Amino acid sequence: MKSERVIIVGAGPVGLVAAAALAAEAISVVIIEAERDLPDGMRASTFHPPTLDMLERFGVVESLIADGLICPTWQFRDRAQGPIATFDHAMIAGDTRHPYRLQCEQWRLTRLLREQLAANPDVEFIYDARAIAVAQHAAGVTLTLERPDGHQEALGGRYLIGADGARSAVRKSLGIGFDGQTIPEIYLTLSTPFAYHDAMEGLTNIAYISDPDEWFVLLRNRNLWRLLLPTDAAEPEAVMLSDARIEARMQQVLPQAGRYEITHRTAYRVHERVAERYVDGRVFLAGDAAHVNNPLGGMGMNGGIHDALNLAEKLAAVWRGAPLESMGRYERQRQRVALEVVQQQALRNRSILNQKDPETRRAFLDDLRATVADPVRHRAHLLRTSMVQSLRDLENVE
Repeated sequence: MKSERVIIVGAGPVGLVAAAALAAEAISVVIIEAERDLPDGMRASTFHPPTLDMLERFGVVESLIADGLICPTWQFRDRAQGPIATFDHAMIAGDTRHPYRLQCEQWRLTRLLREQLAANPDVEFIYDARAIAVAQHAAGVTLTLERPDGHQEALGGRYLIGADGARSAVRKSLGIGFDGQTIPEIYLTLSTPFAYHDAMEGLTNIAYISDPDEWFVLLRNRNLWRLLLPTDAAEPEAVMLSDARIEARMQQVLPQAGRYEITHRTAYRVHERVAERYVDGRVFLAGDAAHVNNPLGGMGMNGGIHDALNLAEKLAAVWRGAPLESMGRYERQRQRVALEVVQQQALRNRSILNQKDPETRRAFLDDLRATVADPVRHRAHLLRTSMVQSLRDLENVE
């Protein structure tokens, strides 16, 4: 078996960014993907400013911008009152080369990275292979794979990165706990070509709409708007995803004379969980395999990409002779971000959006107005919500 390589389980954005970073250090990698091709579902679509800064090294940002939508501003709105606070990334123009959010589907990034990696003789892709178990020994790791016909095979490597999502087989094989909570609502996401920007006065391309009865989120991509609606978990999925039910809910969001065209619909459960450890000997977790959170704020994929680059930098040093124990700093840094930044911001956003107590809700909205009106607070809020601040804070974590 080949052994002088890093095995990466999962060919999503996190796995491929880690692979690209390691390949740039002349480290051989093999990438395992359970699907027959790269996944192309409607998943994450928000790239934050520092993530774009990081991705510049791979020469993919110009293509992402060409295929995406630059969003310099985003806002909180009240369903009845309209805009409450509009945040302008121009406030952090001195802190990033990309003072905006970019709305672009994550699969575009994975396609661009695969195109680069496929041309590298030190990179191998294995599709249609499901990770079953991980074993470790003094000098390396062994990954057992299973093919669709039930055939199993073993792959050897010096180290392994588990970037195989929330149901990570790597994490489960190692018996790593994944404690947290499940959000009570189902999140329903819908895509439509309807031009909300023409129909709703003052609407920015990214908007979080607060309402004590039914909050929702609107995100605009280059050709579509995506609508996220919280849904009672007791509602049968067949009803939830039916044409009639979706049409009724779209009309509740914004009544119009004709029917809405829906190009995509998905319902999913949302969890807030963090792995009890990110490092287990020669195996490392990153992205959703290490932490999951609700999507309010767009920090999931971005945090995973930040994981991948932090991990790859430290692993490259270990590859060249640094002690394996130094990987503990990766865990201390990135686990802290997941617990203290990503989860807390996502939960705060949800709390603002669905707050039912009138006094508490009024206080939330007044605080947002005061924040955006104060240049110092406005900038600090953007540094935090764009994840710039979390990266700066890592410098103090040993």
